[in-house]
Amino acid sequence: MRKNILFHSILFISLFSCQSKQQEDKQISTIDSTLQVKATSILENKLTELNALSGQAIVMGVQTGHIKAMVGLERKDSADYPSCENFSQAHESALIQPISILTALETGKVKLSDTVDVSDGSYSIQDRALKDHNWHRGGYGEISIKQGLASSSNIAVYKTIEKAFEDDAQAYFNLLNNMSYGKPDSIAGIANLKPAYFVTPKDSGWSDTAFAWFCIGYNQTITPIQTLTFYNAIANSGKMVQPQLYKDSTTVINPQIASQANIDSLKQALEYVVTDGLGQSAKSNKTQVAGETGTIQLEDGSYIVEFCGYFPANAPQYSIIVSIHKKELPASGRLMAGDVFRRIAEYISTYNKYFNSK
Repeated sequence: MRKNILFHSILFISLFSCQSKQQEDKQISTIDSTLQVKATSILENKLTELNALSGQAIVMGVQTGHIKAMVGLERKDSADYPSCENFSQAHESALIQPISILTALETGKVKLSDTVDVSDGSYSIQDRALKDHNWHRGGYGEISIKQGLASSSNIAVYKTIEKAFEDDAQAYFNLLNNMSYGKPDSIAGIANLKPAYFVTPKDSGWSDTAFAWFCIGYNQTITPIQTLTFYNAIANSGKMVQPQLYKDSTTVINPQIASQANIDSLKQALEYVVTDGLGQSAKSNKTQVAGETGTIQLEDGSYIVEFCGYFPANAPQYSIIVSIHKKELPASGRLMAGDVFRRIAEYISTYNKYFNSK
């Protein structure tokens, strides 16, 4: 296993070093080889345990956008997980839910303390039923928007969006655009990265149900690195920076994605997700974590389980996304991806002086 991990790391680092000799002389990788090896080991062990199809774990510096570790593993014919360049592969993601809540806060029509009734966990939208994960246990009833986010309540998120935007879905998408959701369109060192794709009111076939499912993660495709970029901006008090694989001056994508007051409110909510909500698997006694868990089923019946967040919550230094693709149930972003997040965060926290001296 150890030889396999070292092989993964050497192979991955070579992705950034075998461009051209001239480029190699001029550019210095942001990847920390020690952290890269450890993150690879943690992710590979979890993928093996889950018999998963593939997985990613990306660690980024909050202020600089420097990518400190970037692991991509994909199972082939054997039980091993060789490294793969799958960082441009996009999929639907439930991690949009806090971002949807942020757009609602920006309208000024809702507050996180507002109450929403999710009833028995099933809500009819035209001819479709939007369900929460605990619908078969009777749902959550009346809860605050903050509690709905902490509970990954699809209904709470949609009802919040419904209240904030009423019949003007385009206003929601305008805010997402103003916040630079789905950026960046390209990153030096990642081949074939494309803009995130969204189904919007301007597209044929648009409907109220398309809107309901979009705001909880469907009808879109986005890569983990693009999702991480947004969460990193939340950690960075609203300043979105370009992810970088080579040490260079920091590039700002968006100086302020949302009002400072709403960013601060969302940061408190993301911390609450970990302390009191479904994100407790990412909780650590070594560092204060904030983030969100997400689980989504793809059209082929397989699942994407994710956790994205940052730490320390009160003064963020690192942001991490863990995304795992598995074939069948059980599928839990909090238990599976959240556990990988916690292990990587604890490793960084334990050797914090070492990483700060690099």
